Amino acid sequence: MPIPPLPENEMDRLLSLSAFDIDFTEQKDCFKDLAKLAAKVAGTEISLVNLIDSFTQWSISGHGLEIEQMPREDSVCQYTIINDEFFEVEDLRNDERFKDKFYVTEEPKLRYYYGIPLKTKDNHHIGALCVLDKNVRELSPEKVELLKIIANEIVSRLNDLKVIDNLKTKLLEVRETQKKVAHDIRGPLSGIIGLAQLIAEQGEGNQIDEVLEFMQLINKSGRSILDLADEILSADKKEHTAAATNNEFTLLVFKDKLERLFIPQARNKGVRLTVSTSAASEQIPLSKNKLLQISGNLISNAIKFTPPGGHVAVELNLEVGEAYNTLQIKVKDTGTGIDEKGISEILKGDAKSTEGTAKEAGFGFGLALVKHLIDTLNGSMNIYSKPNEGSIFEVRLPQIQ
Repeated sequence: MPIPPLPENEMDRLLSLSAFDIDFTEQKDCFKDLAKLAAKVAGTEISLVNLIDSFTQWSISGHGLEIEQMPREDSVCQYTIINDEFFEVEDLRNDERFKDKFYVTEEPKLRYYYGIPLKTKDNHHIGALCVLDKNVRELSPEKVELLKIIANEIVSRLNDLKVIDNLKTKLLEVRETQKKVAHDIRGPLSGIIGLAQLIAEQGEGNQIDEVLEFMQLINKSGRSILDLADEILSADKKEHTAAATNNEFTLLVFKDKLERLFIPQARNKGVRLTVSTSAASEQIPLSKNKLLQISGNLISNAIKFTPPGGHVAVELNLEVGEAYNTLQIKVKDTGTGIDEKGISEILKGDAKSTEGTAKEAGFGFGLALVKHLIDTLNGSMNIYSKPNEGSIFEVRLPQIQ
């Protein structure tokens, strides 16, 4: 079996991909027009926009073929990301690397492939735009140049989406600050108004007209600012309620995304995957920053090392604290387990590549990426495991606003 290719800068490539913090379940409509355009330009039946992480090729959009993911080691695009300009296979049936793959021997029985790497501004290949067909094709130089333009537009659009997400995050932070400021000024203003009222009442008894008039002005100004604080709080509450209706990320939303993304992987190997949440905290909003990258790599890793008939269980819980909440992610499996040396290497970020229980290719970067992302979020990870007794990966991430 051919050894899967690996870019020399694989860890940097994965970090570049994780920086986009992509939700693979929500990108289809964003790139559908570009995928269709690529197929039309090339004159092929199929085109796909693929992103490649540690374990999986994610087809975030496409034209002519309904597919969401496949194991990285089965993909053709894994070869595209190690090439600088393009990767072409004139007939997949005649290539030792691909002739036995399911998409060649079964429907859609593909023959032709042409892929262009999706390059970030720092020249990391995070995926590929590819066009495919059931018949042998030949692309003219003009068509190739147009496909390169489309590939650049895909990366540009990914960058735009990243900027929009960052702006949304900053807007939420501003609203949170706005709310805190409004709360902070209410107390002092209420005290000023109360004092002014008291002086005004004493002044009336002494009939000090100037003092009365001055105190009335203080009272009026104070009430105006207090009304403004109430208005800020009211507006923030309405906006927060609207955001909660449409965009809030909760444990229930998290659970739904993990099931959609990774149950197909588990099913394909004959492994049962379950995701559960804590009922007491499943509706509380939380930050989704890097959560799919962290949990996704842990789940894919668990599936990889769990034999057919085994079980991978994901438990999501949000511990509510006085200062901040803490998200807890547990990924349990009935797999091959890890010895003390292996656990130590993972926690140091030095995990080595190993083969899965079904001879899946190992790249050795998934858990290193997880450790790096957890550290950047000021979180922690513990591993409980023994050889042949399964493993438990426990991640704790502070949800500091």
